Amino acid sequence: MTETCLGVDIGGSGIKSALVDVDSGSLESKYSRVETPQPATPEAVAAELMEVVSGYEHDGPIGIGFPSVVDRAGVVRTAMNIDETWVGRNVVELFSQVVGRDVTVVNDADAAAVAEGTFGVAAGVSGLVIVVTFGTGIGSGFLLNGVLAPNVELGALELDGHSPAESYFSAKARRTHDLSWDEWGGRADRFLGHVNRVFTPELIVVGGGVARKWDEYAHMIDSALPVKPAEMGNVAGLVGAALVASGLSRK
Repeated sequence: MTETCLGVDIGGSGIKSALVDVDSGSLESKYSRVETPQPATPEAVAAELMEVVSGYEHDGPIGIGFPSVVDRAGVVRTAMNIDETWVGRNVVELFSQVVGRDVTVVNDADAAAVAEGTFGVAAGVSGLVIVVTFGTGIGSGFLLNGVLAPNVELGALELDGHSPAESYFSAKARRTHDLSWDEWGGRADRFLGHVNRVFTPELIVVGGGVARKWDEYAHMIDSALPVKPAEMGNVAGLVGAALVASGLSRK
């Protein structure tokens, strides 16, 4: 029997959601996106999540991708692109109380990595795969032989004097600094090259909204790097969150 899970991807700028067929990774409902409340406080995000969930006739598992390090107890440890008042809060307890049933919460880039490793460009790839999501910040998900190693934050690194690195190399930085795709592609190449030198992965997957624009800047990425654009698109986070909630990921 096909299992359907509700996948939710809470990002720094938007909250995406859809029902997901976890056997195929396909969406079983219309994809929805609403703006993330600003400031993104626990109370504001929880209230928006309640509205999102109430829009679905679904009583099965709920998986939520969240833009933070979330420890095994469900406690938020970082707040790089959300309000600082999240740090120390138990996001699993908060969201479960709001929606009225248990939820599973996973780092949003980790969720995207699970989706790419199951249904996307990284499916079947052995060794180390690093999924880098360029968005409001820079998220990263590590898969070793398909198994998720959670909560690795490459966007928090210092690179070329920029700390955190995502302040200079993210997709948001491209918009903030009014960069052309060639200019931003040069920055992405520098970041990805650094990641490759440090970790020597079998594959680096470029995700986030910029994956759709791959042809605009791919010529700026060193062809010697083991880099490919993500295949799951904007739904990677919510699909991966649904997979983790269903227990089908190998986290």
